[in-house]
Formats: sequence, C-alpha cells, structure tokens
Amino acid sequence: MESWRIFKIMGELIDGFSMLRKYRLAATFFGSARSHMNPKVYEDARLLAEKLAKSGFVVITGGAGGVMESASKGAFEAGGQSVGLNIKLPTEQHVNPYLTDTALFNYFFTRKVMLSFASEVYIYFPGGFGTMDELFEILTLVQTNKIKRIPIILYNREYWTPLLNFFKEHLLIKYQTINKEDLDLFVVADTPEEAHQEILKLVKC
Repeated sequence: MESWRIFKIMGELIDGFSMLRKYRLAATFFGSARSHMNPKVYEDARLLAEKLAKSGFVVITGGAGGVMESASKGAFEAGGQSVGLNIKLPTEQHVNPYLTDTALFNYFFTRKVMLSFASEVYIYFPGGFGTMDELFEILTLVQTNKIKRIPIILYNREYWTPLLNFFKEHLLIKYQTINKEDLDLFVVADTPEEAHQEILKLVKC
C-alpha cells in the first residue's frame, strides 16, 4: 500500500470523529440509494425521520438518494439536523439536498466506522448488498461485544421475513451457528409509529 493512503484514511477518520462528536442523540438510517423502489418505503422513512427529529434525534444517513434522501428530508423539513456520510462512487451516489452537515469518504470501511460511531439506534430499511453488509457488520459487533448493545430496527416485515426465517431455520436450528439470544438483537417494525415507539422505549432520550 502506498504510504499516502494511510494518511488519507487517518484524515477521513479524524474528520469524521470530529464532526460526529457534536451530536449527542442520533439515529442512523440504512437503506437503498435507488429511487425506483416502492414509494411507500420512502414515505415511511421520511415520516419516521420526521418523528425522530421532533423527538430530539439527529438523523444520520449515507447522504445519498433513495431511503437516505427520504430520511434526510423528513428530519430537515421538521427543522431537525440531518447528517450525511457520503461515499465517492462512479454511479448512483449523489449528495441529497436535505443535509445540514456532511462528510465525503473515499473508503467504505472508514464510512462504516462513522455510521456506527455516534448513534443510539440503527434503522434498516429495504436495501441491497450495501445495506446487508452494514446490517451484518453491526450485528457482529454487537454480538461479540465490540460495541455496546444498541437498538436495531428492521423496517418492513415483508422484506425482512425471508432473512429472519433463514436465521431461525438454518443458522439457529439446522446448523446451530447462532444462539437463541442472537435473535433478540433486533426488533421488526411495520409502521413509522410502531418504530418510533419502539425507539423511544429502548433509547434513553
């Protein structure tokens, strides 16, 4: 590895930590950056972010379009703070216009560190490989006590049910590669109201 990359990585981490330390109470939204998914999913992300902003949460997203833009919009239009942690990509990724603070990353792993650093709750909407990568990273860190136990909300039961069935039927029962308690690391919600109430119940505001 060229030595200059080390300093670039260090710079991204230092800038990210410095920015996020300003925010006391935060909720991080994960989900697809694409714009052609079910419009209801995007509206639900906007409504939930709006409710959380009104409850005093800073909303953190990947800063791009799709679910991330909807969540940013909900917080922004509610008069709250909307933080975007964007990644440089050749396609798809653009900075959405509803951010009150933003940082741009060259590396996925430094961005993931920041997305997990300053949050009191992680909220996962439907998404692709990137969303799954971010979910499994957080589940692993919590399961192995590398980070403190933080509420994880899986939003949209229809989307997540096949994966949850896989966890139970294959990982837990058939192959015994997880413990029963690991299935308690997350909560599934189907409406903005349900998710909001779960978060307020689990997070000390």
